Amino acid sequence: MEKDIDKSIDLISRGAVEIIAEEDLRKRLEKALSEDRPLRVKAGFDPTAPDLHLGHTVLIQKMRHFQELGHEVIFLIGDFTGLIGDPTGKSETRPPLTPDQVQENAATYKEQIFKILDPGRTLIAFNSKWMNKMASIDMIRLCAKYTVARMLEREDFKQRFTQQRPIAIHEFIYPLIQGYDSLALKADVELGGTDQKFNLLVGRQIQKEYGQEPQVVITMPLLEGLDGIQKMSKSLGNYVGITEEPDSMFGKIMSISDELMFRYYELLSARSLEEIEQLKRGIEAGAVHPKDVKAQLAYELVERYHGSEAAEKARQQFDTQFSKGQVPEDIPEYVIERDGEGRLFIPRLLKEAGLVKSSSEARRLIRQGGVSLDGKKLGQEEIDIPASRAVIKVGKRRYLRLV
Repeated sequence: MEKDIDKSIDLISRGAVEIIAEEDLRKRLEKALSEDRPLRVKAGFDPTAPDLHLGHTVLIQKMRHFQELGHEVIFLIGDFTGLIGDPTGKSETRPPLTPDQVQENAATYKEQIFKILDPGRTLIAFNSKWMNKMASIDMIRLCAKYTVARMLEREDFKQRFTQQRPIAIHEFIYPLIQGYDSLALKADVELGGTDQKFNLLVGRQIQKEYGQEPQVVITMPLLEGLDGIQKMSKSLGNYVGITEEPDSMFGKIMSISDELMFRYYELLSARSLEEIEQLKRGIEAGAVHPKDVKAQLAYELVERYHGSEAAEKARQQFDTQFSKGQVPEDIPEYVIERDGEGRLFIPRLLKEAGLVKSSSEARRLIRQGGVSLDGKKLGQEEIDIPASRAVIKVGKRRYLRLV
């Protein structure tokens, strides 16, 4: 366990938005050191989707920092709360997941997190373990620990109440259960995004009500997506999934702005802040090109999730594809059954080939000039069947060869 408390706080504070309260954290660290007992650091994840993206890993990377300092982290999978649906930031009641969806998504989470976390210092917990055993009277007693007035102080609830949008009673229960999780796990520290601050503070209150020392709350920023504006989200299409193909991951990271690059470095990279500062100074002095620094970040992240061989291949592929302007050799092929003259409806083709999720996305890309045929932008959705071996390009990284 790290004996230098100031050093521990420096690492824990890296990238954090708020620590409530830092003095409490110092006391916890000192007590842990004197008792030779690692802190129990909790972060909860509802299994709402099968794959994690880099935005999720901001918290996981912070958990890794605690492990490096010798503490134990608890990766809490909210298989019970996932059946409710986290209302945080939602303008309407969130559809609950089915038990099968929860279990399927939870299984993939377990496979992915150990690309960052040390398995030997990680406890995976499911909150159904204690919530399924809770009697009705215990749930009523838990609900009695918080008032409706306090719940309506939460911004999203307040907006929905003011706008006369429905708020289901079970949505009020969600923060209480998240707080009860901290009680059940005897958490010393809980991590969460800035949008989770209310729920994290409820955890402190619940622990206090049941006679436990309130946990330290650490909020982390919501990582901006590739657009540099909105938070990373699959629904917005501005994400980098950690199970994405290495070439795609490398290319997406290379597409971010130079300014956003250093935010990614601070929140996602294993490099020290001193090393990151040296890279900044190198760019400012003109000694190194921003593109090369970005390539180092892309290589590091691809290597973390796919290994060094895949990272090197992705770097070479990027150089070939973008630096030299060549079309990759191993792009997928799409066979067209030629029947007379025929016409080709591009949105349907792109969807069937898996280059877009929907025909509407394809139509939007065509309108925005993001689809080209043999280097020429397509201005219409339907075209004559082109010559065999023609290449369609979607965005910056997706290719399809027509056969």
